[in-house]
Amino acid sequence: MTSKASDKQPMSRDEFEAALRAKGDFYHTQHPYHIAMYDGKCTPEQIRGWVANRFYYQISIPVKDAAIMANCPDRDVRRHWVQRVLDHDGYNGAVGGIEAWLCLGEAVGLNREEILSCEHVLPGVRFAVDAYINFARRASWQEAASSSLTEMFAPTIHQNRLDTWPQHYPWIKDDGYQYFKNRLSEARRDVEHGLGITLDHYTTREQQYRMLEILQFKLDVLWSMLDAMTMAYELKRPPYHTVTDQRVYHKGLFNE
Repeated sequence: MTSKASDKQPMSRDEFEAALRAKGDFYHTQHPYHIAMYDGKCTPEQIRGWVANRFYYQISIPVKDAAIMANCPDRDVRRHWVQRVLDHDGYNGAVGGIEAWLCLGEAVGLNREEILSCEHVLPGVRFAVDAYINFARRASWQEAASSSLTEMFAPTIHQNRLDTWPQHYPWIKDDGYQYFKNRLSEARRDVEHGLGITLDHYTTREQQYRMLEILQFKLDVLWSMLDAMTMAYELKRPPYHTVTDQRVYHKGLFNE
């Protein structure tokens, strides 16, 4: 039987990493919406809805990463972390992940203007993403950095899209897949850095449990986004569907 003293002992580095990786069981790859996408069961409307809503997450990622750097006094960390912002915003002739996502949007039949306007972004998606950005601004830089560790599970999801979408959705133009291809290597690089920060920083049992809760919060964000999309595009119950078929929900930013 485990003693109270041993319960307070920190996990070893390997045990802590294993606990973090075990959270992959709750990654949004397991959400029915994603499973349907892999199985070729999504309609064009459902694919387009996912791409349009996920764009709000994509444009928020460099904002999140800039918030982490703003709170971080460690120059070496900032030098490394800034690459994440550049990967999304683009630099030195590279278009970046946001532009690549716009290309994906066009490849699935959306036009650039409607994607950029965020007119399709559902309130549930907006609230989930905004909660994540607010967390990154207010948390310690180490906690905010560690919340990005859902990237541990991302290469699998990108590879699944590359493997299944061309077969199931031949109507999607091939040039729309560049974002997924780029993230295969970018995510692995980012995980190595973020995991090192996490394993080094969380050295007590209490801290390690706190980090597991932070990672679960990020998983909650991703899962909640898909719940909102399921209501709107699968169950045909978008916001205010009992009142109007118009998209009357809030579309702007309160800090504009």
